[in-house]
Amino acid sequence: MIKLLQVVEGGGWGGTKEQTYLISKELAKRGLEVHMAISFGYQLMLEKLKDYPIRFHFFENHRGLPRLNPMNYYRLRRVLKEEKFHIVIANSPHALDFLRIALAFVGDRPKVIAYKRTGRSSGLFSKLLKYAFADRIVVVDRRTFERLKGEGFFPEKLRHIPSGIDLQRFKPLGRERALAKREELGIDQDKKVFINVANWNPEHKGQPLLIEAFARLRCPKCLLVLVGIGTDIEAPAYARRYGLENNLLALGFREDIPELLNMSDFFVFSSYFEGIAGAVLQGMACGKVVISTLAGGIGDYLRDGENGFGVQVGDIEGFVEKLKLALHLNKEEYERLSQRAIETAREYSIERTVEGYLRLFSELLGGTSNPQSIP
Repeated sequence: MIKLLQVVEGGGWGGTKEQTYLISKELAKRGLEVHMAISFGYQLMLEKLKDYPIRFHFFENHRGLPRLNPMNYYRLRRVLKEEKFHIVIANSPHALDFLRIALAFVGDRPKVIAYKRTGRSSGLFSKLLKYAFADRIVVVDRRTFERLKGEGFFPEKLRHIPSGIDLQRFKPLGRERALAKREELGIDQDKKVFINVANWNPEHKGQPLLIEAFARLRCPKCLLVLVGIGTDIEAPAYARRYGLENNLLALGFREDIPELLNMSDFFVFSSYFEGIAGAVLQGMACGKVVISTLAGGIGDYLRDGENGFGVQVGDIEGFVEKLKLALHLNKEEYERLSQRAIETAREYSIERTVEGYLRLFSELLGGTSNPQSIP
């Protein structure tokens, strides 16, 4: 049986944590022995995976500067030495830092998988002292994969495995549930609701650009809903700046994302760089018409005018124009884009993603095709 360790640093929730959770859950369902090394006090991952046979190991004290705390490396080394994993996955650059040093003191080295989740370039130092350590590097979007190959970024190690979404959760839920969620939040049924799901990070997710573009739309019957860690703290100041106090609702972190997507009319996304952008695919899976920048791998699947609207990164004028186009769609045009969005999202199931990982594990462990057959 394959014995796998997922190394997860930090807390909170976002695309990386969501993907790690989904992959771990699916691999456990398929009979692999899945372990996870996480931070002390990180209850959210524990709660989400409580019904699955996944073993947790606490290694990271996340207070202060965790990468300068030698005990974090010592605890991870002890886990690695005692459990003797076949494969270890570092789910972020910081997790790879921990793993690289901890494994220097372990005799039987497991196979190591790292990620390049966004199109951000890595410096020579990072390339030679970090990613050179990995046996394989998973890239989640096609454009970054091709670019890294062309740059000579360890092309023999690169593997393209698109991220997946949970299509059992993210799907159209029906008009009644959408109306009920609006009533719960006090949103008028005749409002046109634009929703963005992303933790507050202006340099990455570009929420200020989105808010300004929405303000330029000048639509009294429109509402912009922001969901994600920090949005409820940071966004109100922007609402006051642009006179959107009655047209912007910031909800902070929420667990009811499928219901919030279903009660909305449009999904908007203003990111400057991305991997596959699972939040966009989740919106599409729920049948929402998407208006998004074509950051990172979003252009792999979002085709402007066919299954949503694409905008060049940082183009606020283009964003405003696409918001106007979406707002003035007739019923038939909206339904056409909605159905094509759903069809596109179905190509990105988490089950298909996990099949890619099983093939990668087979490659790393000598070509076995049966995860149960590893001694």
